[in-house]
Amino acid sequence: MTETSRPLVPAAPVELVRCGWVSAAPDYIAYHDEEWGRPVTGDDRVFERITLEAFQSGLSWITILRKRENFRAAFEGFSIPAVAAFGEQDVERLLADAGIVRNRAKIEATIANARAALGIGLSDLVWSHADPGSPVPKTPADLPAQTPGSKALAKELKSHGFRFVGPTTAYALMQAIGLVNDHLADCWTRRA
Repeated sequence: MTETSRPLVPAAPVELVRCGWVSAAPDYIAYHDEEWGRPVTGDDRVFERITLEAFQSGLSWITILRKRENFRAAFEGFSIPAVAAFGEQDVERLLADAGIVRNRAKIEATIANARAALGIGLSDLVWSHADPGSPVPKTPADLPAQTPGSKALAKELKSHGFRFVGPTTAYALMQAIGLVNDHLADCWTRRA
């Protein structure tokens, strides 16, 4: 065979470099590649992410990620007006729902947060704290747990009556919905 008549052999798949926190779990990979750090807007969508980050506090993210559809069903698709109308019967229903994390304080905080979000323009409020000029992290050690921006966001949310939104949770939210770009320098998603 001549050089030009060789059969084409498909190239071996190139392994993508991802952020160090991504495990081999397919749902983690999909979350990282398709969602984490990408802009999320709209009051209900931002409310969903605030809620999930609050529920994650003290737990692993994979636990919340795997229960996400159950959370969506339990909290009416994270419709702010629907959740704001929840009462004590709803709290009891949610405490009995094995498909979500059954934590009374977090459930009650979600309802209080929905009530606090009514009429404030939640997406705009959160996005007013975007930090597009944050430093490019090279290693996981370069990622802070909180920043002055997350402290300011947490303080503002609390001033409106939000609960379970301390500076660390606020920073996780900022990372998750694209207010900061914390994909590591060599992560393919950062370059994309």
